[in-house]
Amino acid sequence: MELARFVAAWSKDPSTQCGAVIADGKVLVSLGYNGLPQGVYDHEERYSDREIKYKMVVHAETNAILFARGSVRGMTLYTWPFGSCSRCAVQVIQSGIRRVVSPPLPLELMERWGEDVKLSGLMFREAVVKVDELEL
Repeated sequence: MELARFVAAWSKDPSTQCGAVIADGKVLVSLGYNGLPQGVYDHEERYSDREIKYKMVVHAETNAILFARGSVRGMTLYTWPFGSCSRCAVQVIQSGIRRVVSPPLPLELMERWGEDVKLSGLMFREAVVKVDELEL
């Protein structure tokens, strides 16, 4: 999770910097952070318009899955600063990741992300993806 926190700092999103790490045991498989797609100009105006940003940004989990060089089936995903949103949970489940580790959702993000992270938890339980919330 420390590495996910470090990778999150690479994001240019001024409101929430997210990082993700996929590991197979102690072997690092892939990294990702939230940002605009490769080749798409990521100027400040796009990040400051939340409606546009949400349509354009690739989340950390998705980037980590896409940049993995092969299957991530059975592996563990570490995220920072909180667990996966429902949009990412769908991709995590479909990719075959079996465990997700993240810190609990910070209180200051509860209003914006609380319901969505709760929906992710429901999907993870139904799909039998183990979820561990750990404080750093």
